[in-house]
Amino acid sequence: MHIKRIISALLIVCFSYGSQSQVIPLDNKDFKKEKTLFKKSILPVSIIIGGALMSNSIFEKNLQRDIRNFTGNNYHFPIDDYTRYVPIVELYAADLLGVKAKNHWFDQTKNLAMAVFITDFITFKLKKATGKERPGSTAAHPSYQSFPSGHTSFAFANASVLYQEFKDSSPVLAYSGYAFAITTGSFRMFNNAHYLSDVLVGAGIAILVTELIYHFEPIKWNPFKRKENITLVPKIGRDDLGRETYGAYLSLRF
Repeated sequence: MHIKRIISALLIVCFSYGSQSQVIPLDNKDFKKEKTLFKKSILPVSIIIGGALMSNSIFEKNLQRDIRNFTGNNYHFPIDDYTRYVPIVELYAADLLGVKAKNHWFDQTKNLAMAVFITDFITFKLKKATGKERPGSTAAHPSYQSFPSGHTSFAFANASVLYQEFKDSSPVLAYSGYAFAITTGSFRMFNNAHYLSDVLVGAGIAILVTELIYHFEPIKWNPFKRKENITLVPKIGRDDLGRETYGAYLSLRF
């Protein structure tokens, strides 16, 4: 019940502004914009609610048991540590190849950073608040940060930004990020790190946050708008010790 109350509170906060805005629209254009936001929010909200209601249920515990019986108790394939980054690679590779996007590369980076930061903030606050035990938790190595899945929320935030940028110009590219995000979430379950509800809520939060960012565009500043010959692409990798490293590629065309 504690988890359900937290999710309910989160949903009320997310939709309080939208509901108020539709009561007294400034004009027909504003009304249509808010109505579009409502429609776009139906899917992620449904995923969040469904996942919250499923959490700690007998169904998901039996499902996780069946998955481990199928894969084997010692199964572990860490592809989910890498697939979550693929949508980011796709995003900037498409920019470098000249695929038409919705926004300038700086705006893409800005929206991506906001989506990841806000999604991570919500995800890890919920992890701490719920204290749900992971399916693979043991007495020797206990873990109580199962709900929701951080890997999954990160992957879906990246995939959602990719979708928003290329859904009109390149639908195949736009949807491809979700394939890697789904793979990430699936392997969190195969690797016995998360239950189905953890994955669903993580995905729903990321999609909803990204929809809100692209709808409201809270930060419109772009110092590179008139400097199309400059491209800055962030780089995320791992060093020899397996630690995540961050950097950037700078491209200047003369």
